Amino acid sequence: MPTLQDIALKTDGVDARLVSGHRMCAGCGIPAVVKTVLAASDKPVIVLNATGCLEVTSAVYPFTAWNTPWMHLTFENAAAVAAGVESAYKALKRRGRVEEDINILAVGGDGGTYDIGFQALSGALERRHKFMYLAYDNEGYMNTGNQRSGATPFGASTTTVPAGTASFGKAQWRKNLVEIAAAHRIPYVGQAAVHNTLDLYKKAEKGFKADGPAVLAVLQPCTTNWAYDPALTMQYSKLAVETNFWPLYEVENGVVHINVKPAKRRPVEDFLKGQSRFKHLFKTENQHLIAEMQQMIDDEWTRLVKLEETGVQL
Repeated sequence: MPTLQDIALKTDGVDARLVSGHRMCAGCGIPAVVKTVLAASDKPVIVLNATGCLEVTSAVYPFTAWNTPWMHLTFENAAAVAAGVESAYKALKRRGRVEEDINILAVGGDGGTYDIGFQALSGALERRHKFMYLAYDNEGYMNTGNQRSGATPFGASTTTVPAGTASFGKAQWRKNLVEIAAAHRIPYVGQAAVHNTLDLYKKAEKGFKADGPAVLAVLQPCTTNWAYDPALTMQYSKLAVETNFWPLYEVENGVVHINVKPAKRRPVEDFLKGQSRFKHLFKTENQHLIAEMQQMIDDEWTRLVKLEETGVQL
């Protein structure tokens, strides 16, 4: 298993596949996520990038930060194009036009994955095209101003569901992308977070090597629209895991394995504090919403642990 130093040489060395020159926000963890995932491939990688934060900041014409074959796509069709690239590659290989093996990576934010692009993703998984889909999840449509998405958590205030006299923010719990993807009976699905580089790298390796499609959902705190000090991105990522707000686990051929079990679970308030999207929850009249969120998190964690212990397939 490589060390953090080994991974750093791959992500920032001469062979790095995403290089300097992008325009992502100060404190954004997307570059760290994408660099780590790309470094986990031992083969050339073709990247299919849905519209979103990563796309608009990494290829501002006439410049690009990509040092690997890359294509910009719409919100809707990253997975569909990945399926097409995989089919074309197999056809070319059958005809002897290409010889070397490659990996195919489709990338999208939560808007282009949980919502707009989900139909294409589900279809590609059902057809078992061999590629990995990476969702960098900042829990909203951050590229266009913090609108609510299917990944936005309960209680969060957004520009489309703002907290105020008529609403406390989003009233629904977020979609569980990992379990939805696993329900397609694909070989590998993983949930990771930007601060845990080794865990992310190992999951990306498994995803690239899977015998069929793979999905990787990675939490990426948004310093701009969560509105915290840009120096605290990794701290918020870590707090999300330590509070069980964002468990680190994987599903291999339907079997659940939890990768990190906090020795002492911290209360969800520790994660919520300091984020503008949750500040209204700390008002006296909204305290019950934090308790409701804590109960949902605890119930989900108990269910996840039971799935691991019983070995029941998702």
